[in-house]
Amino acid sequence: MVATETVITNTAVTENVEIATEAHGGGFDQDLSVWGMYQNADVVVKTVMIGLLLASVITWALFLSKGSEILVARRRLKDEAKAIAEVKSLDEAVSIADGFKANSITRMLLAEATTERALSASSQDLSGIKDRTAFRLERSVAAISRYMGRGNGYLATIGAISPFVGLFGTVWGIMNSFIGIAHSQTTNLAVVAPGIAEALLATAIGLIAAIPAVVIYNIFARMINNYRGQVGDVAAQAALLLGRDLDLANSKAR
Repeated sequence: MVATETVITNTAVTENVEIATEAHGGGFDQDLSVWGMYQNADVVVKTVMIGLLLASVITWALFLSKGSEILVARRRLKDEAKAIAEVKSLDEAVSIADGFKANSITRMLLAEATTERALSASSQDLSGIKDRTAFRLERSVAAISRYMGRGNGYLATIGAISPFVGLFGTVWGIMNSFIGIAHSQTTNLAVVAPGIAEALLATAIGLIAAIPAVVIYNIFARMINNYRGQVGDVAAQAALLLGRDLDLANSKAR
């Protein structure tokens, strides 16, 4: 008699689990691949996933475009700095720089020095001319660095907020899973697992978007800092040449 009641009870529980599982969408019969979990996810979770994937695309697009831009700029500036490293006067450096490309950083910095020299041609205050030239060159170096650093802010933002956006999608998905559990009145794994897996996928995508963004941001920050140092070296060379020209001209005038 007891054995018969046990069999009946087990049969009833099994039927209830099957009904709850079917109500949830099939339980483990659901497609638990990445694409399948995306298709079965709530509209809010889908929106979060799409946003994070777009952020990841932006990250890799910046990596390819910005990375190549910085590498080319550093190589070009290195060659230009080498070309004017041994010159003896500002005019000689300008003559060599005329052969560089129109958007040459070296040409621009040398032009700043020659412009200040022309504007201060009637001044006898050599120290003032040198200070004004140094100020012009410092502003140019800062402007060039800001220009080269454009786009890095997007990487910092993506790296900072993507995990939290993914976490929001996960929390939302788990809330829906608990609501489904309440409606089905069962905690069977076949009912709970698919919804939680879909929710956790949002966090995984958030990390996929954030980790490369943080790594690439740090790489670019280091590369831009090195590039700024190169620009500063060229600016120092321009200031040195101008100072030498002024001192030699002053010595001859005595």
